[in-house]
Amino acid sequence: MTRTPAGRFAPSPSADLHIGNLRTAVLAWLFARSTGRRFLMRVEDLDDRTRTDVAQRQLDDLAAIGLTWDGPAEWQSQHRERYDAVVDQLAGAGRIYECYCSRRDIAQAPRAPHAPEGAYPGTCRDLTAAQRGRRRAETDRPPALRLRTDVHTYTVTDLLHGEYTGVVDDFVVRRGDGVPAYNLAVVVDDAAQGVDQIVRGDDLLASSPRQAYLARLLGHPEPTYAHVPLVLNADGVRLAKRDGAVTLTEIGVGRAVAQIAESLGRPAATLAELASRFDPAALPREPWIYLPG
Repeated sequence: MTRTPAGRFAPSPSADLHIGNLRTAVLAWLFARSTGRRFLMRVEDLDDRTRTDVAQRQLDDLAAIGLTWDGPAEWQSQHRERYDAVVDQLAGAGRIYECYCSRRDIAQAPRAPHAPEGAYPGTCRDLTAAQRGRRRAETDRPPALRLRTDVHTYTVTDLLHGEYTGVVDDFVVRRGDGVPAYNLAVVVDDAAQGVDQIVRGDDLLASSPRQAYLARLLGHPEPTYAHVPLVLNADGVRLAKRDGAVTLTEIGVGRAVAQIAESLGRPAATLAELASRFDPAALPREPWIYLPG
């Protein structure tokens, strides 16, 4: 049976959601519901900085403002075998190699012209077996696993940004501590859950070419992207808890929903009311400057 396509929201439970996170969740929900998609909730809890109690508060806050999702929330930590199987598949195709570089090594290594800060320069890509053996013996930490890519850039089409071309380096698919890397986990999860619409903050736009490339490599359809503007504080910096009364507990449900609706140019008292007035083409394209008070 063919599943109805889906959108999703996928918070990482390392801190309580603030008004910016809630706004992005609402937008993901609006995009999905307005296009007849299912809406899924995924808890991205692979990192050891995440906490179960924080995850539950996040889910409670999302439900409190009126967000609904189809089926129970999925937890990444319950699907490690899903990521391991894909890494094994890529390794079997000769697409994986061990990387012994530290962040400092990568930062100090010469990069190709126009390569962005942090792009992997390929230091470990073509080591011989003997060289790998020496690096393994010299390094006191397990290697990360990187994807051996065959492109340097990849272009995606975003509903708000149009065509966007970004660098695709040999990115990490499994960290040295054995944890599946973000770029691999989200692609594998979206494919497994039938997610074909990804709405998230525009700070993640630069990661979409890597993820779309990996999806294509694995034989999955490329999703539709919509990277929405962030919420910033009075100094024009990305909003954070340190900016004051920014969580739902501090703002209150009714006020938070009203503020989010107002920021989208569609005043409403409930998400149902907001959904009836939602027009993606009319979305503000500039960041929302949030002033608590």
